[in-house]
Amino acid sequence: MSRLRLLTPDAQYPDDAKIERATAGNEVDWDIFRERSTDRLPDDALRSCDGMVVWHEMPVTRELISKLQRCKIIVRAGVGFDHIDLQAAAEAGIPVCNTPDYGTSEVADHAMALMLTMRRGISSYHRNLMQSPQAGFDHSKAPLLARLRGKTFGVIGLGRIGIAASLRAKAFGMRVLAYDPLVSRGTEIAAGVDRCDHLEELLEQSDVVSLHCPLTAETNKMINAERLAMMQSHAVLINTARGAIIDVEALLEALRQGTIAGAGIDVLPVEPPSETDAIALAYANGADPIVGERLFVTPHAAWSSPESVSDARRLSVETAMQFLSEGRLRNLVNSPLGSALSGAA
Repeated sequence: MSRLRLLTPDAQYPDDAKIERATAGNEVDWDIFRERSTDRLPDDALRSCDGMVVWHEMPVTRELISKLQRCKIIVRAGVGFDHIDLQAAAEAGIPVCNTPDYGTSEVADHAMALMLTMRRGISSYHRNLMQSPQAGFDHSKAPLLARLRGKTFGVIGLGRIGIAASLRAKAFGMRVLAYDPLVSRGTEIAAGVDRCDHLEELLEQSDVVSLHCPLTAETNKMINAERLAMMQSHAVLINTARGAIIDVEALLEALRQGTIAGAGIDVLPVEPPSETDAIALAYANGADPIVGERLFVTPHAAWSSPESVSDARRLSVETAMQFLSEGRLRNLVNSPLGSALSGAA
């Protein structure tokens, strides 16, 4: 096999692609960048790459794809691919694959951690004790405290992470409802949960609602003011999926008005938020009373652990090399129209 060249435009690791180089082997050269804007990438790096391994920091646009003269595959080192123009890649004959077999446990664990932070008052207690170890030593100073056993945990999206979160919720003694019109009937039986055929049914019954679905045209701002109003006033909302699934301004208003009790979110529509973003304004100087009491935000960290980062790096390169060296695809998420798939298994 002749030498290959792989490109990562937005690397999310500090080293010089140590894992990637070891996985790809000695016959592969790398161009590693840590950019957020496509116009900062050298055209020659785009023209000369045989494959791209991308993270989530840079949009893979039609314009960028038009510069890929030799590229035979794009692999997302992660799960979500809403920042990649799948149609443009398909028209160019470039398969796009993701890496769904990493971070499942971490994201499900993080959803549970956000639930426990609210329902067991962890952050509220910590915040009050930081202000005063004496006055803060009070078990009643946690507004969202509640028993989990016997409550209803609603999962929107019954894929691998949704199932993992469901199993964890069941371990706490919770009843689990699931809504996912895209999974085949019977999946809920295998997972041991109850299926809802309508989203509204799940929202009305759940004490905790956890999002585990992809961002699509259908799910964009799916949780809006109207649907937040369907939830119970004591319910909490958790999002470890994609930020734009929730109408953030509607969520903040629902929290301030008491429409729902709390929210724990790991993802935002724009990351990081601008200084004028509604979430950023709520967090500025810790002045908004809902922050740290009814609103908890983490920095798109649900997936992250040393083990998970290592898996994402290794598995994404394995996927690229499997296609480039053997013509075999795994985890394909688009439908290439050109000749790039000739010989693919």
